[in-house]
Amino acid sequence: MFYTCGPNEAMVVSGFGRSPPLMIAGGRVFVVPCIQKIQRIALNTLTLNVKSEKVYTRHGVPISVTGIAQVKIQGQNKEMLATACQMFMGKSEAEISTIALETLEGHQRAIIAHLTVEEIYQDRKKFSEQVFKVASSDLVNMGIGVVSYTLKDVHDDQDYLHSLGKARTAQVQKDARIGEAQYKRDSVMREAHAMQEKVSAQYKNEIEMAKAQRDYELKKAAYDVEVNTKKAESEMAYQLQVAKTKQRIEEETMQIQVVERTQQITLQEQEITRKEKELEAKVKKPAEAEKYRLERLAEANRLQLIMEAEAEAESIKMKGEAEAFAVEAKGRAEAEQMTKKAEAFQQYKDGAMVDMLLEKLPLIAEAISKPLSAAQKITMVSSGNGEVGAAKLTGEVLDIMTRLPLAVEKLTGVRISQVGSTVY
Repeated sequence: MFYTCGPNEAMVVSGFGRSPPLMIAGGRVFVVPCIQKIQRIALNTLTLNVKSEKVYTRHGVPISVTGIAQVKIQGQNKEMLATACQMFMGKSEAEISTIALETLEGHQRAIIAHLTVEEIYQDRKKFSEQVFKVASSDLVNMGIGVVSYTLKDVHDDQDYLHSLGKARTAQVQKDARIGEAQYKRDSVMREAHAMQEKVSAQYKNEIEMAKAQRDYELKKAAYDVEVNTKKAESEMAYQLQVAKTKQRIEEETMQIQVVERTQQITLQEQEITRKEKELEAKVKKPAEAEKYRLERLAEANRLQLIMEAEAEAESIKMKGEAEAFAVEAKGRAEAEQMTKKAEAFQQYKDGAMVDMLLEKLPLIAEAISKPLSAAQKITMVSSGNGEVGAAKLTGEVLDIMTRLPLAVEKLTGVRISQVGSTVY
C-alpha cells in the first residue's frame, strides 16, 4: 500500500527487497505489508537553550553564559539522513534535543575555558562563530546540522562584568565630555568661519550687483541716447516727408482743378458747337431759326462767361497766393537786408550813413526838380560881388525846401538843420 509524508518528515522502508533501507524525505512510497516495514523520523528544526553556569574562564573568573542554537536533521543529505536514522530512529524530538543540547553545552564550556571574560564580553560574534564551528563538526557525525548559534547572555555573580562596565562607562563619559567640548569648540569655530564667509560672500555679491547695476545704467543711457537720436531723426524725416507729400498733393490737386476747369470749358464749347449745328440742321424757318440760335447763343455766352469768371476767379486766387508768397519772400529778403544794413550801420556808423545819403541823393534831386519844373517865376538876388546870396522861390518850391530836411532824415537818418528858408 502507499504511504506519504510531508516535507518536515522522512520515511524509512526496510524489509524484503529493501537492503539497504529506502529513505524518502517528503514524498510517497509503496510498502508491501507483512514483508516490509515503514518507520518515520521528524525533520523539524529544534531550538536549544544552551546554558553554562559558573564556568571558569582562562583567568579563573566564573561566569554564566546562555546561547540559543537552531539544529535539525538534514533530510536532503542522504548520508547524514542515514546516520541520523541509525542514531535516532525510534527516539522522540525531546530525546534528540537533549542529546544535541548536551553536546552543544560541552563545546560551549570548553570554548569559555579558553577565553577571557573581556574576549567573550567584547567580541560576542567571535565567540559565537567558535561555538558554531566546533559544535557543527561534532553534530554532523550524528546527522544533525547546526542552522545557527547566537550568544544570548553573559553574567557573573562576582560583579566582575559590572566593574568592567564602570571603568568603561567612566572612560566613555570622559570621552563623551571631551568629544562634546571639542565638538562645541569646532562648532563655534565653524560657525564663525561660516559667518565670515557669509559676510564676505554678501559683500562680494553686493559689489557685483553694484557693478552690474552701474554697467546696466551706463549701457541703458547709451542705448537711450541712440534710440532717442534715431527716434528724433525718424520723426524729422517723417515730418519732412509729410510736408513734401502734402505739398505734392496740394500741387496735384490744383493741377486737377485747373484740368477740370479746362475740360469744363472745352465741354461747354463743344456743347455750344453742337447746339449751333443742331440749330442749323433742325430749324426750318429762318426767322425762328435765327431767334432760336440767338437765344442758344446768349445762353451759351452766359454759361461761358460764368465758366470764364470762375476760371478767372480761380486764376486770381492762385495768382494772389503766388503774389502773397512772393511778397512774403520779398519781405523776408528786405528784412534780412535791413538786418545786414543795421549790422553795417552798427559797425561803420557815420561812414555808412554818408554812403546811404549819397545813394539816395539822386532820388532827392528828382523829387525836388519835379515841382521846380512847374515853377512860373524864380527871382535871384545878388550880393553885389557876383555871388548869389539867397534864392527866393515861390509856391511849391518853398514848400519843398521846407520839407527837404525831414525827407532826408527819414530816408537816411541824418538830421539837417534849417534856418529860415536857407538849407545848410
